[in-house]
Amino acid sequence: MAGVGVRFVQKVSATRAFAKVAPHAIPALDRAVHRLTRGRVLLSAQLLPGVILTSTGARSGLPRRTPLACMPEEEGRTWLLVGSNFGRTDHPAWTRNLLTQPDASINWKGRDIPVTARLLEGGERSAAWKTLLRFWPPYATYQGRVEREIRVFRLTRR
Repeated sequence: MAGVGVRFVQKVSATRAFAKVAPHAIPALDRAVHRLTRGRVLLSAQLLPGVILTSTGARSGLPRRTPLACMPEEEGRTWLLVGSNFGRTDHPAWTRNLLTQPDASINWKGRDIPVTARLLEGGERSAAWKTLLRFWPPYATYQGRVEREIRVFRLTRR
């Protein structure tokens, strides 16, 4: 996407109206398109790299599939996931799932990959956060809206 288009999308994604609609609309569209294309297309990945995270529900113990933006660090080895929840008050459920059961899997570019998630803290989180803000500046707006510290996870291929 051209620079002007990316900046426009970043601006729109930082609005409160987007934060109200996006958590419901984007994952549903992503799941539907991903399923219809047999894992070849993730709609939101047309703008940002994305994965489908399959984690174990913290309460239910059932598999939970969640489409998420990600920042690949080492192509095919590690990924960063941000629990921004579009700047909403609560942590997204998938972050609680990973804290409870860090072994999960992702669908990355149509391939299922087993991963282990680790919550980043302290200096490691700070360094990753700086990189994430360069990658997707609206994360700063999301953090500014909430009192909680947005969770950042590093997924590593098992």
